[in-house]
Order: sequence, then C-alpha cells, then structure tokens
Amino acid sequence: MKLVIKMLVTLTIVGVISGALLSEISGWAEPKIEAHRKAETEKAIFEVQPSAESYEVVDGIDFECYKVFDKNKEKTGYALTYSGSGFQGKIRLMIGMDNSLEKVLGLKVLEQVETPGLGTKITEDDFTNQFKGLSAVPGIDWVKGASPSKPNEIQAITGATISSKAVVSIMNDGIEKLRAVDGGKK
Repeated sequence: MKLVIKMLVTLTIVGVISGALLSEISGWAEPKIEAHRKAETEKAIFEVQPSAESYEVVDGIDFECYKVFDKNKEKTGYALTYSGSGFQGKIRLMIGMDNSLEKVLGLKVLEQVETPGLGTKITEDDFTNQFKGLSAVPGIDWVKGASPSKPNEIQAITGATISSKAVVSIMNDGIEKLRAVDGGKK
C-alpha cells in the first residue's frame, strides 16, 4: 500500500511540475510565434501583389484583409487572408486581387496540414502559379485530368483533388466576402 501511495504522490508532483513548465514555455513562445506569423503575412502581401509598395488594414470586417498601394500611393487591389477546411485540417491562404475583384494576382499558402507528398503540393509553384492572372468571374473552378479550357479554371493536383478543391472553395468564399465588403465600400 505504501508503494502505491508513493507512486501516486510522485506522479502527481511530476504532473504538476510538467504542467507548470509547459504553461511557462507556452507563455514565452506565444509572442514569438505571433511575431513570426505577422512577418510571414506581411511577406505574403508583397508576394501576391507584385506592384505593392505599401498596404493598410481594412478595418470593421470579420476577416483579415489589406488594401494595397503602389509607389504613387494609388490603390492597386487587395490582399486577402482567408482560411477554410482542407482534407486533413485548416488551410490558410493569402490571395492577391485586383481593384475590380475580377482577377487573381497571386496566391500564397500560409498554413496547411495536408498529406505530405500529395496535399502539400498545394504549396508548390506549379500549383500556385496557375492562379496568377486567373479570372475570378463568375468564380474560380477546377478541372481534373485535363488542361483548363476557361479563363477561370485551374488544374487540380492528381492524387490531391480534395486539397485542390478546398483551395478553390476557400478562395471563392473569401473573394465573395470581399466583394460584399467592397460593394458596401467599407
């Protein structure tokens, strides 16, 4: 009986100390993670908006969006951060749009947890470059096993169709939300 009590006390002490250490490490790491995430977001803005020189946050909306300006301080479009569900989990994208919200200027995958070797191909240039100059009217679409024949189509990744479709769906949802905001001139 004494052995059982000693083991319970020891395990309790180890558990309390481990929990306290994990809490402290999390508190220490959280600001560093947030700073890194902010730096990656800023870098992505300039990747999806090639003519951008500066940007400002669009306030008063429930998603992350930036107005982007050229060197003459004229608005060139938007950089929209939007996320949704992929095959394995959340996919977070940075989408560059022109002023009219009819053309995609660029795409950058900021976060994803898709299947290594298949779904992770959504981060590769072969996939993301398909979106440069892509028409977003009436919406972005995808094709499988064939070359795109319309100005608003991309080719899905073989073996990762669900991830490809998820990216297209997230983009369409985000662009629609941005159009609703831009239509209201917020």
